[in-house]
Amino acid sequence: MTFFAMNEVVVHRGPIQVIKGLSLQIEKGDIVSLIGANGAGKTTTLWTIVGLLKPSSGSIHFDGENITGMKPDEVLRKGIALCPSERHLFPRMTVYENLMMGAFTRKSKEAVQKDLERVFVSFPRLKERLNQLGATLSGGEQQMLAMARSVMGHPSLLLMDEPSLGLAPILVREVGNLVRNLHQGGTTIFLVEQNALLALEVSERTYVMELGEVVMSGRSKELAHQDSVRKAFLGE
Repeated sequence: MTFFAMNEVVVHRGPIQVIKGLSLQIEKGDIVSLIGANGAGKTTTLWTIVGLLKPSSGSIHFDGENITGMKPDEVLRKGIALCPSERHLFPRMTVYENLMMGAFTRKSKEAVQKDLERVFVSFPRLKERLNQLGATLSGGEQQMLAMARSVMGHPSLLLMDEPSLGLAPILVREVGNLVRNLHQGGTTIFLVEQNALLALEVSERTYVMELGEVVMSGRSKELAHQDSVRKAFLGE
């Protein structure tokens, strides 16, 4: 049984068909990426998965259940969390308080504490900034906090929307390492990235999207050597 699948999903925003019969699959324990230019429909895909947008047709299945059309809070409770590109931190709350907001749906304090320790292993800098306000963190630290807050919900599937957006090249490499650390900790990840080089480096499989459609898919290492991918996304 496939862990997560979108089957012929169509999404409209007003009269415009933004997603045109999208199908993709993610197996448990994988890192799968979705790359494409601005306006390709990548963020719309994520918003549809988490229930912020409703598909006009098609279906979305997760862990053996049809979650098509579920509300965002229902999707979250099923085990799917979104780390948005805008980060949406609480600027006047401390790092610790932001992390706890990520765990607000959970009831076991022991399990939350266990995941907090796991976060500190992957994001040691956050432990150093634990009592610092979110607004006072650097851009890279804010991205770490957004990622860590998503992990605190203990998702079975973590959706990441452009985690490298707006970061300096040295921090982009650090984000890649953090994604790998989260994956090694047991999190299944669906990574949406405009930075194709980062996506192809950290993921096992990649889907290439153009104008709301998947035009190519396969193992990331193999796609990285495709002339069409290199010319379109890697500047060659």
